[in-house]
Amino acid sequence: MNCRADKDTKKLSLGHETTYPTKYSPDILESFPTINPESDAWTSFICTEFTSLCPKTKQPDFAKIFINYIADKKMVESKSLKLYLFSFRNHGDFHEDCINKICKDIFNLIKPKYIEVVGEFTPRGGIAIFPFVSASNNQANFKKLREKRMQEYAPGKYSLELSKIY
Repeated sequence: MNCRADKDTKKLSLGHETTYPTKYSPDILESFPTINPESDAWTSFICTEFTSLCPKTKQPDFAKIFINYIADKKMVESKSLKLYLFSFRNHGDFHEDCINKICKDIFNLIKPKYIEVVGEFTPRGGIAIFPFVSASNNQANFKKLREKRMQEYAPGKYSLELSKIY
């Protein structure tokens, strides 16, 4: 967990009793100032137990969600991210829309230099869906990074890379 005992993190929900949301709640997301905003460092979150509801059938959909970003002035607080992702549990949306919302909500919260969100949804009816969304600030190098990552995107790539590590 991203815990720092300074004045900027005291207002975060860390250490308080956890209340789990029952509906999609982007306002749950919290941020804290980046200690090294001059550095271009990747931060990655992997949620292995993401669930949402199919908007047509109301059946649950399951996925791994990969969130990778290069912070600018703010970073995402991990407990708030967990609760935010949990808020999709009773939310009815298509896979692609969930991934778009996650990317937009985080981008709007922390304004990173670059962000990408990938969903690897469990197959239903024999079809797996792996949506990919990215966004960048207006700096040329991060716009180029976004173009490059979009061109090189390969479904299942993230799980394959993780399986080599573990």
